[in-house]
Amino acid sequence: MTLPRFYPIFDSADWVARAVPLGVRLVQLRVKDRPEQSLRTEISTALDLCRSHGAALVVNDHWQLAIDLGADWLHLGQEDLDVADIPAIRRAGLKLGVSTHDRAELDRALALAPDYIALGPIYPTILKKMKWTEQGLDRLTEWKSVIGDIPLCAIGGMSVARAPGAFAAGADMVAAVTDITLNADPEARLGDWLKVTA
Repeated sequence: MTLPRFYPIFDSADWVARAVPLGVRLVQLRVKDRPEQSLRTEISTALDLCRSHGAALVVNDHWQLAIDLGADWLHLGQEDLDVADIPAIRRAGLKLGVSTHDRAELDRALALAPDYIALGPIYPTILKKMKWTEQGLDRLTEWKSVIGDIPLCAIGGMSVARAPGAFAAGADMVAAVTDITLNADPEARLGDWLKVTA
């Protein structure tokens, strides 16, 4: 399975609505701390948007809603893995991505036979407080040598300018968040990303 090389992550269906008409084919919806009905609405809306544009939506964290709403993809962080019902997720046919930050987490992820593995933060990130310092490009090369054919996603402080270095180091895909959402012209930046990852 070949995944798109560009993988933006957004916190609302509104952002998904801006991205998928431009040609984004894989997008993650990461919505935190919302009432269940609000989450359900956001995920449903984003799923509909992606389906109508031939894109795949990856639901972050909310595995039960992903199953209930018929999503195809799920992304779990290490804390999510502690509480997620992996057999139920697999029975539902969901494809799975997993976040990793060190070798113990990588071993844990590999035991799940995931559909991609994310490593981060590659560069310092302003998105969330993390106990890990930046991993750097060498760690991407190391991870790729371990995981082989499983797609590897670079995340954390990624920008259009940094993307080629991540690909050269072994990443198969690059995730971006604030490089898009904090840009003065997000649509133009999405266009730049689609060019550099084409």
